[in-house]
Amino acid sequence: MSSSRHPRSWSLRKRIIAEQMALLTVVCLVIGVVTMLALRDFQVKQLDDQLTHASERAAGFRDGPPPQGGIPGARNNPLRGPGQGPGTLIAFVNGGSVSFAGRIPLGQGSEESLPASASTQLAAVPADGRPHTLTLGNVGDYRLIATVMSDGSRQITGLPLAGVNATVLQLGFVLGGVALAGLLIAGLVGAFIVRRTLTPLQRVAGIATRVSELPLHEGEVALAVRVPEQDANPHTEVGQVGLALNRMLGHIGAALTARHATETRVRQFVADASHELRTPLAAIRGYAELTRRSGAEVPPEIAHAMSRVESEADRMTVLVQDLLLLARLDAGRPLEDAEVDLTRLVLDAVSDARIAAQGHHWQLELPAEPVTVVGDVDRLHQVLANLLSNARTHTPPGTTVTTGLSVSPGRGVELTVTDNGPGIWAELLPDVFERFARGDGSRSRAAGSTGLGLSIVSAVVEAHGGTVGVASEPGKTRFTVRLPARR
Repeated sequence: MSSSRHPRSWSLRKRIIAEQMALLTVVCLVIGVVTMLALRDFQVKQLDDQLTHASERAAGFRDGPPPQGGIPGARNNPLRGPGQGPGTLIAFVNGGSVSFAGRIPLGQGSEESLPASASTQLAAVPADGRPHTLTLGNVGDYRLIATVMSDGSRQITGLPLAGVNATVLQLGFVLGGVALAGLLIAGLVGAFIVRRTLTPLQRVAGIATRVSELPLHEGEVALAVRVPEQDANPHTEVGQVGLALNRMLGHIGAALTARHATETRVRQFVADASHELRTPLAAIRGYAELTRRSGAEVPPEIAHAMSRVESEADRMTVLVQDLLLLARLDAGRPLEDAEVDLTRLVLDAVSDARIAAQGHHWQLELPAEPVTVVGDVDRLHQVLANLLSNARTHTPPGTTVTTGLSVSPGRGVELTVTDNGPGIWAELLPDVFERFARGDGSRSRAAGSTGLGLSIVSAVVEAHGGTVGVASEPGKTRFTVRLPARR
């Protein structure tokens, strides 16, 4: 059985209706069985009264004056006596053997004798004066009573149960039909009532669904969705759920507001700090370069120290520029909206990477026609440069890096950078686009890294309305950037 068919996976409305129908079915079944048993008991008691009278009439007729024609083993034929109705059965037992056994047919005709098998069964009926039920083969079910006569023989009188059984069976069909119609009507009415009763709960669930679809993880979120007052009544169960949901949304809204204010202050601080650091960094680089270009002789230790100052100043300048770019993207600064030749960008970026890392093998997979998108050419070039730099930095010499570009109808432009290096740690893979995420152990580092390159790639691609993903295993790592043809 599939999980969708299991009752535990049903909706609340379906489960209530199913349980309601099951309960009504059990109630109808109990009522029908009790009614049929009560009716049968009542009719059997009536039949027993009739049986007692029929036995008394048969005994009186037998002890009376003999008629014109007698029967063997009995002074009279009680079946021919007054008041005996169709189906009446009479038998005489003398010394354990049946001397006479006959009955009046239910249809037209004179009395008929019983088969030998039925006579044998009649001989076993106890003479206790109480009615007994016995099935006499093809003759049918009978209520029988045995009485001891004055001559010591036993008289057995019986009336058929066919009428009782037919009445009970007919009542069963009637009750079954009425119960089936009642269950059908109750099911339809119950479904309507349950649907109407659960409508407020559906509205509350709709509010919760709308909240779950809000982008709560990014930017300022105006969490103005609330459960309406009619569905937040504390005196009803659904209202209590709605009221609790409203309180929870209020707490979440306050937390989101505080989080956004904190993020705004942090971004502003990063932007201001990055902007302010550019001036002293430019001065440090300038003085270091001036010292290097001056003709004055300096000790080798001083020359080495100044070269390190200049190198670290360059590295810190790149870090400051990356932080400033991320701060601007986080603040939602608009990008340029121009037509960009991605094919040309790929050629330029791969050419630069080939010069920077001649120990790697750089390959291209480009379509025959130029591929263009609408976006910011400088930022898209930075995306390519960061992806190629990431492949160059974290793979050993001799690695093959393939840059591909394709156009998919309905999916836009797809840019891929694939290398056959050692791959990315599985633990790092979910966070590879987070800021300052670096996997030094899984991919060998030939040079330092700020850990911001892939986060800049993700931010720039998202600002262009695209997506970026990565798939990695030992021997193959692929970054895939998808951009819409038009924004």
